[in-house]
Amino acid sequence: MIKKTTTSFVAGAVMALTGQAALADAHSGEITVAYFLEWPMPLLAAKASGAYEEALGKKINWVSFETGTAMSAAMASGDVQISISQGVPPFVVAASGGQDIQVVDVAVSYSDNDNCVVKADLEIDKDSASELAGKKVAVPLGTAAHYGFLRQMDHFGVSLDSLQIVDMAPPEGAAALSQGAVDFACGYGGGLTRMKEYGNVLLTGDEKEELGILVFDVTSVPASYAAENGEELAKFLKVSAEANAQWAADPSDEMLAQIAEQSGMDLEAARSAIATFKFPTVEDQLSERWLGGNAATFMKGVAEVFVAAGSIDSALDSYEGAVNTAPLTAAKEMMDSGS
Repeated sequence: MIKKTTTSFVAGAVMALTGQAALADAHSGEITVAYFLEWPMPLLAAKASGAYEEALGKKINWVSFETGTAMSAAMASGDVQISISQGVPPFVVAASGGQDIQVVDVAVSYSDNDNCVVKADLEIDKDSASELAGKKVAVPLGTAAHYGFLRQMDHFGVSLDSLQIVDMAPPEGAAALSQGAVDFACGYGGGLTRMKEYGNVLLTGDEKEELGILVFDVTSVPASYAAENGEELAKFLKVSAEANAQWAADPSDEMLAQIAEQSGMDLEAARSAIATFKFPTVEDQLSERWLGGNAATFMKGVAEVFVAAGSIDSALDSYEGAVNTAPLTAAKEMMDSGS
C-alpha cells in the first residue's frame, strides 16, 4: 500500500512539471507561498507585519497545506513558488521521482515535534515495541513522520509487512487514534499534540537523534523559480532569517501572540510547540553540518530507507544538485551589508 500511494503521487507530480514552464510569466506580479497551520515559526510574525511584501515589492498569496507531499505537487503544477517548512522526506520523494526542486534554507529542526504515539490502553512502550506487529497505524505517507516511522520500526525489529498502514494526515490520524480506529499513529504539529492525549510516544526526540533519526524542514522552491528569481528569493530568505534572529534575541509575548494568531493556535499551545523547535542561524545553515554538506548526505540516506521500504523505486546518485545555497548566501551578504 505504501508503495502504490507514494509512487502514484510521484508520477502525478512529475506529469505536472510541464506547468513550471509558464511559472515566471504567470506570477510576475505576485507569488504564492505554501506554509503549515499549527506550526508556530518566527517568520509568521513577519508574515503578519507585511515584511515579506515590503521586501519583495509584490503581492504574496499565503496558502496553508496539511502535508509536504501536497506542497511538492503544488510546486510541480506551478501553483506554488516557495514552500516553507517542507519536510525533508517529502522533498526527497519528489526529487527522487524526477521533480526539479531545490532546498534553499533550513527552516526548523524539531526532533520532539514529530513522532509516533501508541494508544494508551495497549500499554506498549520502547521495551515492548515488538508487540506492535499486526497492529494498524496511521501515517502521512512520504512525510518526515513517515521516515521516522520507518526508522523506528526498523530499530524495533517490527516488520512492515505485519502492519496495516493507513495514509492519513496528522489531524485525521489523531482522530482515528482517539476513536480506536488505529492502534498507533504518527504525525507532527497540532495533530501530534492531540495524539498524545490518547497515548504515549515510543522514543523521545533525544533518543531518536541518538539513533541518527534527524527531523528538520526546509524551504524549497522549483529550480526554475530559483534560476529566474534569485534576488527575489534571497530577499525572501533574508526576511525569514531576520525573524529568526529577532526571536532568538527576544522571544517576547508580543511576537509570540502574532505567531500564534498566524498559526491558528492559542498562545499557550504555540508557546509549548515552539519550545521544541530550533531555528539555525544563516551561518549554521551554510556550514558543513547543514546545507554545506550534511543535508545532501542525509537526503541520500532518507531516499535509501524509502527504497528499502518499497516506498519509492530508486534514489538519485547524489542529492547535492538538490541543494542551492546561492540565494541564502546572497541573503547573508544583504544582512552583513545592512541592505
